[in-house]
Amino acid sequence: MRKTKQHELLKRQPEQKPEGLRIEYRDISSIAPAKRNPRLHSAKQIRQIGDSIKEFGFNVPVLIDENNQIVAGHGRVAAARTLGLTSAPTIRIDHLTEEQKRAFLIVDNRLTENSTWDRQTLRIELQEIKDLCPQFDLEITGFDTRDLELLFDIPGDDKSEAELAPPGPDLSKPAICQPGYVWTMGPHRLLCGSALDAGAYRQLLGKRRAALVFTDPPYNVAIDGPPRAMARFVTASSPWRRARCPRLSSSAS
Repeated sequence: MRKTKQHELLKRQPEQKPEGLRIEYRDISSIAPAKRNPRLHSAKQIRQIGDSIKEFGFNVPVLIDENNQIVAGHGRVAAARTLGLTSAPTIRIDHLTEEQKRAFLIVDNRLTENSTWDRQTLRIELQEIKDLCPQFDLEITGFDTRDLELLFDIPGDDKSEAELAPPGPDLSKPAICQPGYVWTMGPHRLLCGSALDAGAYRQLLGKRRAALVFTDPPYNVAIDGPPRAMARFVTASSPWRRARCPRLSSSAS
């Protein structure tokens, strides 16, 4: 079925093919957005695109059709307007059918989302850029301060799960905290106990009611994932817990 539809589409394509792409600078006021653009650009992203244009220049032309309507490049045009630019480089593509133009608008945005970063290589590249020019603002690359901190703080991807895991408690020493202990930290109270024990809530809260609860349902559901993710479900999904808490098990099934 798919091959048949593609064959029909090929037959509907115009005979004319683009012999060569020519960049033309056009007045931004003459460039119109697509009638429906499913891709949204936040103010932050528009600012980032604008910073990129200021730093590197307008290096990626806007694709427009025969009616000067944008096929790809809405974010770049929006950023150019915020910068006060009056013209933008464009490439006219008039060899596509109407459905192809509308599909390409989606394809151009979607396909970039299907790739991933080689984090180790990315760290090396960013570090070498910074070494070449210490004054260079790495946030121009689109990674904000928090992204960069996480990127450079995370150990290499060749680390094993055991190497990445935090050190465990020293079991040779006596435990200080016991079930039922309540720790007071200024206006806060911390209880060592089981979240499945109603008495623990009474001990912790007294007559007060919680304003917010963090929980992780559903329980007793088998999951697939890395060991660190699995560990969060050990208590709830183990046969021992299901036997001790039949109401919890039946309500979650």
